[in-house]
Amino acid sequence: MELKGKRIIVTGSARGMGAATVRAYVKAGADVVGMDVMDDMGAEVAAEADGMGPGSASYMHVDIADRASVEASFAAAIEQLGGLDVLAHPAAIQRSSSASDVTDEDWDLMFAVNVRGTMVTNQVAARYMREGGNGGSIINFGSISGQRPEPSAAAYSAAKGAVHSWTRTAAGTWGADRIRVNAILPAMATPMYMEARERSTEAQEEVAYWLNRHSIALGEEYGDPDEDLGPVMVFFASDASGFITGQMVPVDGGQTNVK
Repeated sequence: MELKGKRIIVTGSARGMGAATVRAYVKAGADVVGMDVMDDMGAEVAAEADGMGPGSASYMHVDIADRASVEASFAAAIEQLGGLDVLAHPAAIQRSSSASDVTDEDWDLMFAVNVRGTMVTNQVAARYMREGGNGGSIINFGSISGQRPEPSAAAYSAAKGAVHSWTRTAAGTWGADRIRVNAILPAMATPMYMEARERSTEAQEEVAYWLNRHSIALGEEYGDPDEDLGPVMVFFASDASGFITGQMVPVDGGQTNVK
């Protein structure tokens, strides 16, 4: 599953799962361009990964909800890389909302970033992969929230469900070009997740345990982004996953299943 010579873009690279993905790819020998809207953090992650080697990493700004931004940033990255083999797309936002009172503004924002951002980045990446003639791998990020009722996150749940449907459709559309499209459904203890737990009351923590962690068969705790997610991201970027497409892949210790 080595990635030597692979040319990769990673969105949402400034922290959490995106940052772990950058580190995993560079460690496996890939040449990576990380992208985010948080430029200082993104540049720091890229510099640290680049210093570890044996692959390389650099950073560019992108707003995934803005097609012009995606077009410009991807063009610059691909000129630097000399082509594109893999797009890893963890970038997303999350907001609390109920089905009863979610606002038009929150709904539109969630779909602009999480759904349109997935569509646009995938379309642009697929075009470059098609031009390269060697196929490629697009790795989207879904969620258990797109598989089950989410009373406290209505818009986020709907958006992730849309990402799942898009991933299946894109896989079916681009398979003839040897472009595979899959989605990871992770349950990872990112810094944002840990900060939220620290702010939780005892009652909130109890609810979160029964809703989320109780069903994680492998220890009733979320995974580590570097140790548990990183190797999976390497697999789906590598030629070892060359006959897998259109799949929703939980990386969650058994929290859920996908049929």
